Amino acid sequence: MSRSLLSLFLIFVCCSAWSQSTDLFRAEYTILPKDDSDIRVARYRFLVNVPFKVTEDQYLVTGAEYNQVVVGSDRELPFDEKQIEKLHVIDLNLGYIFKWNEDWRFVAILSPRLASNLVGGIQGRDLKMNATATFWKEKKDAEKPYRLVLGLSYNATTGLPFPLPLVSYYRRFHPDWSFALGVPKSQLKYHLDKRHTLETALFLDGYFVNIQDDLIFDDNSRAASISLSALVAALGYQYNIDKHISLFAMAGYTVTQDGVLRDDRRKNVYVLNDQGNIYFRTGFKVSLF
Repeated sequence: MSRSLLSLFLIFVCCSAWSQSTDLFRAEYTILPKDDSDIRVARYRFLVNVPFKVTEDQYLVTGAEYNQVVVGSDRELPFDEKQIEKLHVIDLNLGYIFKWNEDWRFVAILSPRLASNLVGGIQGRDLKMNATATFWKEKKDAEKPYRLVLGLSYNATTGLPFPLPLVSYYRRFHPDWSFALGVPKSQLKYHLDKRHTLETALFLDGYFVNIQDDLIFDDNSRAASISLSALVAALGYQYNIDKHISLFAMAGYTVTQDGVLRDDRRKNVYVLNDQGNIYFRTGFKVSLF
């Protein structure tokens, strides 16, 4: 798999994850400080999901998510950096959940997305449609509680004409320990008590955003989009205000990172940052679990 294709696959996973959140509310701040490339990236994220009970075993979920990405540079760039200074990603989520049988629930999510620098209003290239369908199995009252999610997700951002698989498995294998394996995040948690939780995590993060008014370089190449894909290894701490409300903080390092400008065929035109970097995230959330 070429580096460019791998990067697009990572972006697919990251963007799909935004539409699969089990949070009812989330506000968070993420920053990758200036590194050797003199590029720094910060993201502000806000999410709200509201479930509506249809019948005893059926729910509709409506929600919205807004991400603002701020890109800064201390080096001279061969284009007007104001074009990529502020990037916007807006998702509207509509989900349907029903009980398939005694063990499994089916979850379908449709997510229209606007991803753009928005320097000239809303344009057709800014709009994409994403969709996810999963089967969900959970045993909360078992001796060792677990949760298994199996599904498919389609993200128009990647340009791939087919959905890709999504898998996640969680187990509380000890009163003080739990783990989750899957994509976009795997983690191991140590539950000190009901209030305090420590974790180690390996996860994917990133974005893919349309650039209005293509950036034109001296060789006449044109950049039509900007993307970042990163694999992050981190340590985290969570303070649980109650069972569903918590504050969290995470610090780590991007094991791999690929921030690039791309043409309308998704080929790399200009590399912004491709070196590992320090990664920080903090926020507040209200979750289902």
